Amino acid sequence: MVDAFLGTWKLVDSQKFDDYMKSLGVGFATRQMAAMTKPTTIIEQDGDTITIKTQSTFKSTEISFKLGVEFDETTADDRKVKSTVTLDGGKLVHVQKWDGQETTLVREIKDGKLILTLTYGSVVCTRTYEKGA
Repeated sequence: MVDAFLGTWKLVDSQKFDDYMKSLGVGFATRQMAAMTKPTTIIEQDGDTITIKTQSTFKSTEISFKLGVEFDETTADDRKVKSTVTLDGGKLVHVQKWDGQETTLVREIKDGKLILTLTYGSVVCTRTYEKGA
């Protein structure tokens, strides 16, 4: 079921990303840099381990996990979080928890595009990726 997500994805559209970063407390300079980058996301699977690599000129991150198993993650904005990724109705649901707070990153495939919906409180950001070569 994860197969649809596998591959290389390039950011083509981003809505309310600055609002999302601001709500998380990300500083102005970092938000400016992040807003200008068009990251590439590479999703791979090896057995029951999934790896998501996000590469950009500003910052690159990589996480590896098994579905439903909590793991430690350091986010691109340097938050230390406890993360769990599950497959729910064809969507990859990634929940990050830290200091009594929580944000959700939902990846789904729509019309051949990867849609990443970031939710923190009342702020919802949508980032659209197209499959690369």
